[in-house]
Formats: sequence, C-alpha cells, structure tokens
Amino acid sequence: MANHTGQSGTVKLGSNAVGSVSGFSLDTTGDVIENSNLGSTARQFLAGRTSWSASVECHFDETDSNGQQALTVGSSVALNLYPEGADSGDYYWAGTALVTSESHAVSLDDTIKSSFAAQGTGVLTRTTV
Repeated sequence: MANHTGQSGTVKLGSNAVGSVSGFSLDTTGDVIENSNLGSTARQFLAGRTSWSASVECHFDETDSNGQQALTVGSSVALNLYPEGADSGDYYWAGTALVTSESHAVSLDDTIKSSFAAQGTGVLTRTTV
C-alpha cells in the first residue's frame, strides 16, 4: 500500500484550479433502511440514499477570480478534489456542490485564512485523470 502526502493535492472548480489551497476534506455518508421482518431474530438493512459534503481551506487570494472568488455562498460549482495531484493515473472525486459557507480569519502573526464549505447535490464520482 502506497502512502501519500497532501502536498500535491489540488482543488478545481470545473477546469480552474483554486489558488493557494492549504487543505481540503471530503465527507460521504449513506443512509440505511431497516428491512427486518416480524419474527426475525436479526435486523436486516438495505442501502439508502447517499450524501456528501466538502470543505476547502486556503490562504486568502483576492486575485483568484475563477477559484476563491467563485466560492460564494449560494453558488453552484463543479467541484473536483484531487488528493494526490492531477497527473495521469491519479484519482479524484467530482460532483456538483452548493457553497454553504465562507469564512475568513485574520491574525497578527499569520497569513489570512479563508475557508469554504459545500454540500454535494447529486452523485459524487471517483475517477482517474
């Protein structure tokens, strides 16, 4: 099993790379539906609907018009998350998401931090470059 570091990760909105990304996270969940019969001794379940959400952390970049500036609350984006980079053979997750939050933190002894959260709408796919 190969180990990877996050230093090559990339986030794109469509084909546009988001600038100054310092990290991202992806959470996926799946509902379960109980399908047990009366008199059964063990519960049974079926797979239900799935959902996903993501967050992106950045160093603030006011010049990133196709990346950070496009991540405004309420906007729908084609979100592509590349954990190990975007070279041939690397895999990534892709889906449409609604931006649900945007925050910025300013500190005396640090860079300005920007963070964005998005709720997936529809299917999240995992594919390779």
